[in-house]
Amino acid sequence: MGVDMDFLLTEEQKMLKDMVSKFAQEKIAPVASENERNHRFPKEIIEEAGELGLMGIAYPVKYGGAGMDYVSYFLAVEEISRWCASTGVIISAHSSLACDPIYRFGTEEQKQKYLPDLLSGKKIGSFSLTESSAGSDSSNTRTVARKDGKNWIINGSKLFATNGNEADVFILIARTGEDKHNLSAFIVEKDMPGYKIGKLEKKLGIRSSSTAEIILEDVVVPEENLLGEIGKGFKLSMITLDGGRLGIASQALGIARASIEDSIKYSRERIQFEQPIANFQAIQWMIADMWVEYESALLLTWRASVMKDKGMNYSREAAMAKLKASEAAMFCANKAIQIHGGYGFTEDFNVERYYRDAKITELYEGTSEIQRLVIARSLIGKI
Repeated sequence: MGVDMDFLLTEEQKMLKDMVSKFAQEKIAPVASENERNHRFPKEIIEEAGELGLMGIAYPVKYGGAGMDYVSYFLAVEEISRWCASTGVIISAHSSLACDPIYRFGTEEQKQKYLPDLLSGKKIGSFSLTESSAGSDSSNTRTVARKDGKNWIINGSKLFATNGNEADVFILIARTGEDKHNLSAFIVEKDMPGYKIGKLEKKLGIRSSSTAEIILEDVVVPEENLLGEIGKGFKLSMITLDGGRLGIASQALGIARASIEDSIKYSRERIQFEQPIANFQAIQWMIADMWVEYESALLLTWRASVMKDKGMNYSREAAMAKLKASEAAMFCANKAIQIHGGYGFTEDFNVERYYRDAKITELYEGTSEIQRLVIARSLIGKI
C-alpha cells in the first residue's frame, strides 16, 4: 500500500503491516518464484504465518484469532500477495471462505471444535461450491445430501477447490431438496470415509496454490456438522463470497503494487539512448496510469472492509472492490511487461508471473461479469 495512505491506519494496523512486510520479504519473496515453477505448496511459510497469527487476523482471541479487524486482514493479504499471489490466496481462501462461515453461521460447539485449529494455522480450510454444471449458476448444484438417521450421506463432486489438496476442513454446499435454491452447507473433514481428492488442476498462474477436484462417494457427515439452517446454503454461500471477494481484491492489489514497484525500479536502472527510460514521457504516463488504477481499487477495497467491520451490508461494495482491483491488477501487470520490454516476457523478471497471476483474479469468486451483475441489480433491481 502507498505510504501516503498510512495516515489512515491505527498504530496497531501500522505494526501489523510492518510485521507482515518484513515476514513477506524475508521468508516469502526468496522462494516465491521457485515454488511457483515447481507447483509447490509453501507448507513451511503457511505454518509460520499461523504462528504469527496471520491465518486468523479478523477473528476473536477467544477462538484463537488475532482479535483485529477486516481492514487489518486486507492489509496483510495485500502485503503478502505483493511478493507471492499464491500465498495470498491460500490465506484468503482459508480465512474468508472456510473460517468466516463457521464463525458467522456455526453453533458455539462448531466454533469451539474447528476455529482454534483453523485460526492458528494448525489446520487448513477450503470452500467447495463450484461444480462442472454449476459455475456462475450455483443453483445448478448436483451434489446431493440425504438424511439417514442422525447422519447426512453426501454424493457428488466439486471443482476448483482452492487449498483442496492440503485442506483438513471443507465448507461444502450440497442440494438437500428439490427446489434449485434448496442448498445446505456442511462442515466436512478430509478423513471422512468416501471423501477423496481427484484431479489437481494445472494452471496458468498461482501455481503454488492447489486447485483440486473433490469427489464424494457416500460420505457420512454427522448431523451436527450441518452449518447454518437447512435449505439456507445458497444465502450462506453468497454472504461468504462477499467476504471472499474482499480477499481477492486484496490479492489483486498486491499484484498491482508489485507490478508498479518493479516497473519503477526497472525504469530507473534500464538505460536506453544514454539515459534511464524513466526519463521518457511514455514510461512516466504508463506508471502514472498504473498508480491511479491501483489507488482507485485500494480505496474501494478499504471502504468495503470498513463496512464489513461495521456490520453493514457491503455486498455491492465488495463486488465493486473485486471488480476494480482485479482489472487494475491485469492493467498494471500488462503495463509492467510493456515497460520491461522483451525482458518482461522472460522468467528472468517477476512481471511475467504477475501477469499470469493477475488473470485469475478476474475469474474466481465471481467473474467480472457477475460482479457487474451484482452491482447493477443493487442499483436498478432484478427485472
